[in-house]
Amino acid sequence: MQTIQLKIGGMTCGGCSGSVKRVLEAVTGVSEAQVDLAGAQASVTFDPAQTNVAQLVDAVENAGFDASPQ
Repeated sequence: MQTIQLKIGGMTCGGCSGSVKRVLEAVTGVSEAQVDLAGAQASVTFDPAQTNVAQLVDAVENAGFDASPQ
């Protein structure tokens, strides 16, 4: 397993952070996602054999938010 930090843009409320968490956890290979609304970031633990950082960023961006690795 690997854990990365993503900078998340566009979150304005708890509903937004919940959406980002759900989207990330729906990606195959993700075991856990923790989203910090105040810090505008997410900590994602995933299996690099099943997914990668680009797929995680795409999932967040497809949900309407900005994302980039920190």
